[in-house]
Amino acid sequence: MQPSSFYLLNARVSFTTASGFAIVPFVKRYDQYCPMAHALDLVGERWALLVVRELIHGPKRYTDLAEHLPGIGTNILAARLKSLEEFGVITKRTLPPPAASKVYELTEYGLGLKTVLRELALWGARSLGPPSPDEDLYPGWLANALELWASRAPHGSIEFRIGEETASIADGEVRSGSVEDPDTLVTGQPSDFFHLLIEGRLDGVVVDGDRDLLERLVSDESLVALDG
Repeated sequence: MQPSSFYLLNARVSFTTASGFAIVPFVKRYDQYCPMAHALDLVGERWALLVVRELIHGPKRYTDLAEHLPGIGTNILAARLKSLEEFGVITKRTLPPPAASKVYELTEYGLGLKTVLRELALWGARSLGPPSPDEDLYPGWLANALELWASRAPHGSIEFRIGEETASIADGEVRSGSVEDPDTLVTGQPSDFFHLLIEGRLDGVVVDGDRDLLERLVSDESLVALDG
């Protein structure tokens, strides 16, 4: 059997994804036969997982991604999109007329990262702390945060108006923006929402409508039962 370093000498390597057999261009890789190292080979470059995060809610154009990822250079974004597409994590397609724009979306293989992103976000929240009043939050942050609740959301609809962002959970599905006639409306500031999301505290937000629905959502297991 050849040592794992042998494969690093080749210009391309092969791996099997949920969608079949893919060819991966040569990149700097970890010299280990390890699933975690392999995963980092695919999505461990800076910005890669944040691109995946932005595509969790559905297809986006290149300009949408650039807007939602402040600080990323256009050359870096183009490079990450290219590598993620080559690795079978995302795909590119053209929308039908009249839009006819090119969009990027996660493949079935890429959607497998949704649970990974949730657990990584929970782990990061332990040391992140609430945002300061002058924090420049990226567009769409609220919908991404609500994904932490989506898998356990009770039946019904809850709309969140937090700072300048609005997003909702309706029957377990996260949506950007409002929903029609929500059962519960939650308003507050980002720092208060952090304590609601992570600690299950309702004292910092205003709740209109079905308060019990929100309590069932946050009390199932406070997200930072992270110590146990």
